Amino acid sequence: MERKEASLYTKLKNNILQCELCPRYCIIKEDEIGNCGVRKNINGKLYSLVYGKPVSANIDPIEKKPLYHFLPGSKSFSIGTVGCNFHCLNCQNWEISQAKFDGVTSIDLPPKKVVEQSIKYKCKSISYTYTEPTVFYEYMLDTAKLAKKKNIKNIIVSNGFINEKPLLELCKYIDAANIDLKAFDDNFYKKICEARLEPVLNTLKILYKKNIWLEITNLLIPKLNDKDKQIKELCLWIKENLDENIPLHFSRFFPMHKAKDFQATSFESLENAYVIAKSVGLKYVYLGNIASNYENTYCPNCNALLIERSSFLINKINIKNNVCSKCNKKIVGIWK
Repeated sequence: MERKEASLYTKLKNNILQCELCPRYCIIKEDEIGNCGVRKNINGKLYSLVYGKPVSANIDPIEKKPLYHFLPGSKSFSIGTVGCNFHCLNCQNWEISQAKFDGVTSIDLPPKKVVEQSIKYKCKSISYTYTEPTVFYEYMLDTAKLAKKKNIKNIIVSNGFINEKPLLELCKYIDAANIDLKAFDDNFYKKICEARLEPVLNTLKILYKKNIWLEITNLLIPKLNDKDKQIKELCLWIKENLDENIPLHFSRFFPMHKAKDFQATSFESLENAYVIAKSVGLKYVYLGNIASNYENTYCPNCNALLIERSSFLINKINIKNNVCSKCNKKIVGIWK
């Protein structure tokens, strides 16, 4: 496949480049690679090293993203390349997110072929996921443009660490997003992710303003971001800056990568977060990475069971014409 010149960079003196894709604004000298590991300065031009070269391509249930209010029960063709602009101690996909671009076997899968495979396997959407899709921005954007022409939905599963200009361009083509809001604490972002909180909050505001279907995931890590005060502040920010109807997924942490000495999240801690979120006024709160009734969707008005889930499987849907089948309360989401 031909090498793809990256978008969104500025040429400085002496063939030095500044990448403008994410808030890191990497200064990249000739023959060097940016912080994400996949954007290289070659002869004074910035190139994506992973265009059309995913290391993972699968057909996933939409619930795995997780998206619970967006085409439930449907399949999503899911792709991801190596690289990430975060370096989280607890990364669950660190074997590919932190890998060198030539350190993992990739698949030859250009945008046109991604769309063709999505149609072949009757996937209603394409998800840009597994690692951080921002780092394979050009690949994602070109694929999303082709998918949109074929009436296939586009989904990003992202850390939200992207600059406003590329995000606004992407918003023209994506339909849904799950953003990982890792903590409502800038120190957590600096210490655990080597990043910052504010750009992520800005991304959330933009996605909401642009009417992209939005769900949020918060991975609870014992003693790091699971204090009542932290959880309450996060939930209040969502309610006050976005919408009380945005689904919030609290996810269970398991020790891995550079966080193997940390404790796994207890069910009691997850349940406590659920109670706090509901007390703040969030309407749709879920617990992930653990089997429980907290995977189900209930009507916020009459508490009727609307969607019954078993892990990533849908057992029952009681939503018709976007309303609760029992009390006719409107249930927010993209249901068909």
